[in-house]
Amino acid sequence: MSLEEQMRALATRAKKASHALAGLSEDEKNRCLRAMADALSASREVLAEANAKDLETAATMGLSAAMVDRLRLTDKRVDSMANGLREVADLPDPTGQVLEVYNAPNGLKMSKVSCPIGVVVIIYESRPNVTADAAGLCFKAGNATILRGGKEAIHSNMAIAEALTKAARATIEDFPEDAISVTPTTDRAAIPALLADPELVDLCMPRGGEGLIRAVADCSKVPVIKHYKGVCSVFVDRGADLNMATSIVVNSKTQRPGVCNAIETVLIDRPLVERYLPELARALAAENVEMRADATALTALQGVDAKVVAAEEADWTTEYLDWILAVKVVDGVAEAIEHINRYGSGHSDSIVTKEEARASQFLNGVDSSAVYWNASTRFTDGAEFGMGAEIGISTDKIGARGPMGLKELTTYKWLIRGEGQIRK
Repeated sequence: MSLEEQMRALATRAKKASHALAGLSEDEKNRCLRAMADALSASREVLAEANAKDLETAATMGLSAAMVDRLRLTDKRVDSMANGLREVADLPDPTGQVLEVYNAPNGLKMSKVSCPIGVVVIIYESRPNVTADAAGLCFKAGNATILRGGKEAIHSNMAIAEALTKAARATIEDFPEDAISVTPTTDRAAIPALLADPELVDLCMPRGGEGLIRAVADCSKVPVIKHYKGVCSVFVDRGADLNMATSIVVNSKTQRPGVCNAIETVLIDRPLVERYLPELARALAAENVEMRADATALTALQGVDAKVVAAEEADWTTEYLDWILAVKVVDGVAEAIEHINRYGSGHSDSIVTKEEARASQFLNGVDSSAVYWNASTRFTDGAEFGMGAEIGISTDKIGARGPMGLKELTTYKWLIRGEGQIRK
């Protein structure tokens, strides 16, 4: 069987499973999710063995320390995956919700009701926790999921998916065999083959770097919601509480640098260059962050005990996912907004200031899915937004935007009840 035939068969089975999933009750789905969570907790040794194989692969691939961190499955991360599934089980079922009602003059009663999307393909890199998060969310929303992770995480992804499906099969007799599946190959040609037929696959959501996103969007014949790279910024305004600013910048960069809501750029208001930038640089240097500074910042940082190099144009659009931060000096809020809207990725950006008027200008002017005032960008996360586990952060403007939880994994249909009406 050719690769194209294998992917078509996989999608065909998932389509059949999606029809069966739509018939599961909320109680059945919740019992499955809790059983899945328990199974992950009980499978630590199996998951650790699978993850060890992937970490060996990562070493041969020469992945950065931050990327290896994304790949590693610690006990804490297994607990987080399990707890995420339990949180999803506790959330209301997003399907079957009446969104709108219209009673027509001719007596037709029309209801707009939420329902599953169908078959959702998730394409992602490195982070095996996405396997559990995406599968759990899609399952609760009544969708069949096809998961295609990177080659560096194939063993971890397969082990997680197997634990989930085995637990669900043991919980309810009607659990569809192919409701959660992982593509068994890491061949890149599998992606266009999988996304070739919109009658089988309803939606694709790629998560990863610019190359992955563009490649998927270019080849896909099914709708794509892009979870684009996170070129996020913090702007330190002249009216900022500077202790707060340092705390927010350091947290946004270093709390976990290998994730999409970590910042890659800090913008410094020009009046703060001499009296604040060296202080911030020392705080970042204490966390081993390398700074790539524009000409003004580079001059101000001469003599400061920190690793600072000259920035290039490409640094303003680079998602480092590493201990590197671009530093640029701007003249006020308007220039900060202009920089972010030009070079950012529409993900998450923050202003630190005590001045409400400038904060409002920033909040309204920055065209990103999440815009903060006096807070770290690291909060752009489904759990932090009260969604339970998330399936990703959409940087698109049509459809879902920002953290995608259960509601964003449904569509709707109109249910019309009549008494023999015909149109004249």
